[in-house]
Amino acid sequence: MTNHSDNPSTSTLPTLGGSGANIDQLTELIWTGGDLPEAIDEAIDALGTWEALGIRHIFDARMEWTDEDFVGTLAPQIRYLNCGVDDAGQRMPDWWFDTVADFVGGATAAGEPVLLHCHMGINRGPSAAYAALLAAGWDPIEAIDRIRTARPVAAVGYAEDALGWWQRRNGTPTAERRTERATLADWRADNPHDTIRIIREIRLSGRG
Repeated sequence: MTNHSDNPSTSTLPTLGGSGANIDQLTELIWTGGDLPEAIDEAIDALGTWEALGIRHIFDARMEWTDEDFVGTLAPQIRYLNCGVDDAGQRMPDWWFDTVADFVGGATAAGEPVLLHCHMGINRGPSAAYAALLAAGWDPIEAIDRIRTARPVAAVGYAEDALGWWQRRNGTPTAERRTERATLADWRADNPHDTIRIIREIRLSGRG
């Protein structure tokens, strides 16, 4: 059960369809999604939308690219951290999730919205957001369900790594670790994600 107040209902979240922003709100202060469009005019418009939504911190999970200079030039008030990792199904290291938690914790402590994104907003960005929700006190299943509800394309492929990190960080007892891992596996089985189809549809739409 969640033990925090940063948990708005989905009915209060803004609808960004067609805006080019390609991001979704998880809590009052935490967002996740994909990167800026490739076309410069569309990227400027999307960044303007991010600014209008109040985002003042960006955690970029991409290893293959960074928009740090672009954002720094057009929106210097936004704090930008590129902490890129590959998206090849490898195990995500604990230090990466520690970096996520520290970055997001600093933003939310100041009451400022933070965006955690990757390229398509399928695995790396949402997995970072999952770690951020765990660090904010969310139950593991409520957290992944919240991400999938807000962003149906999100596979959150490194959620298991994030959960393991959080359990180690907190010294979770062995029996509780096993129960949480099994519960997450059950949630996966009940909520399958056709990642290949979704990636194909995103690419065909020109958004990836």
